[in-house]
Amino acid sequence: MVKKKALLKPGLADTLLPAASHDVLEPDEVWSFVKRRPDKRWLWIALCRRTRQVVAYVIGDRSEKSCQTLWEAIPESYKHLHSYSDFWTAYQKVFPKKTHRSAGKASGQTNHVERWHNTLRQWLSRYTRKTLSFSKSDEYHAWVTPLFIRKYNLTLSL
Repeated sequence: MVKKKALLKPGLADTLLPAASHDVLEPDEVWSFVKRRPDKRWLWIALCRRTRQVVAYVIGDRSEKSCQTLWEAIPESYKHLHSYSDFWTAYQKVFPKKTHRSAGKASGQTNHVERWHNTLRQWLSRYTRKTLSFSKSDEYHAWVTPLFIRKYNLTLSL
């Protein structure tokens, strides 16, 4: 049933509002696990501050390679925008130095993406830190997460 729903939903790019020149991206990552807590999966997202929409996401590990994949998934119309992330070194290596800044949580530059993580945890229990709910397979995890993101984006574009 989940696969059928995923196939019927529009692609992520079809859920996005157009980028504006003053938009700001907030990339960040949040972990969950499959089967066992040590089997972590990292959801990397880039959130547009103005629209609160997820413009790109990747499920992977917490490596520079996953960050690079996130950067490549960001639509071209958003790549020239300023971005703010935490101090994770992968962002500093992958995102362009000209438009990217690292900022601490107290600065408020990543508040929107941190708040989005709370929304994710409320709606998908598999992302809750202490839970009995978890994904039993990578395949299911890879279907449920994009379904949520696209549904979330669509509610903001109406």
